[in-house]
Amino acid sequence: MEIWINPACSKCRSAIGLLDAEGADYTVRRYLEDVPAADEIRAVLARLGLEPWDITRTQETAAKELGLSEWPRDAAARDRWIEALAAHPKLIQRPIITADDGTAVVARTEEAVRDALSR
Repeated sequence: MEIWINPACSKCRSAIGLLDAEGADYTVRRYLEDVPAADEIRAVLARLGLEPWDITRTQETAAKELGLSEWPRDAAARDRWIEALAAHPKLIQRPIITADDGTAVVARTEEAVRDALSR
């Protein structure tokens, strides 16, 4: 499995701590440094079963500067949202764990991390 993290994020550190405590085999991706391309974001969204606006941190400065709260949340705007996430990776909700079974979870809670571990 892979976990997308921002090391400054307490939720990310908690998720890593739980993965380590459980002896999980995982790879860390510091997604602010190793920025996912739009196609990678599309693939993760498919694994999550979510839309780009569902994993967007809308309170970030970049989101406010882009006016994301005013953007439509529909199929026609989907690519625009994905391109914004690729251009401004800080907008991506974290941590995201891609599980070995091909699914993914936004692992902001202990329950979500345990869910990923069980897959």
